[in-house]
Amino acid sequence: MTRSAERRTRAGRRWPWAAAFLVALAAALALVATPLWLMRPFEPQSAAGMARAHAMLRLAPWASLLALGAAAALAWRVWPAARWPGRAALLAALLLAGAAAWLARQNVFEWPFPPVLHPGYAAAGAAAFVDPGEPVLGIDVHGDAAAYPVAQVAFHHVVEDVVGGTPLIVTY
Repeated sequence: MTRSAERRTRAGRRWPWAAAFLVALAAALALVATPLWLMRPFEPQSAAGMARAHAMLRLAPWASLLALGAAAALAWRVWPAARWPGRAALLAALLLAGAAAWLARQNVFEWPFPPVLHPGYAAAGAAAFVDPGEPVLGIDVHGDAAAYPVAQVAFHHVVEDVVGGTPLIVTY
C-alpha cells in the first residue's frame, strides 16, 4: 500500500471519532448557551421557553461533565493520529468544554448585580443623594417609616431591612 493510500485509510477510520468529539463539544456548549439565550432578562419570554431553560439548568451541571468526559475520551482516541495543528485544536476544544462545564455551575445572571456588601441607611434629612423628584418605595410599620430609592433597588433587586420591628424584603 502506498503512503498516501495508508494516510487516507487512517483518516477514514479517524473521522467518526472526530465527528463524535465535535458532537460532545457542541452538547457541552449548548447546555450553557441555550438557557442563557432562552432566559434573556430584558426580552419577552414564554412560559414554555422558561420551563425548558430551567430544565436544562437543572441537567447542565452533570450533563456538561458527561460531555466533557466524552470529549476527553474521544480526544484521547484521536490524539495519536493527529498532527500538531489537530492536537492544538483538540486542546482548545477541550478548554471550551471545560469552560462550559464550569459555567454550567454558575448563576451568570447574578454577575451584573453584585450584592451590597456593607449597606448603609441614612435619615431622610441626610439623604442628599436622593433627588427631590426621585421615586422611592415607602413603608410605614407601627409608626416607623422607611423609603428606598427605586434607582438603587432596581439595580440590586433586593433590600433586606427591619422596619417597626418587622423584617422586610423589599424588591422592585
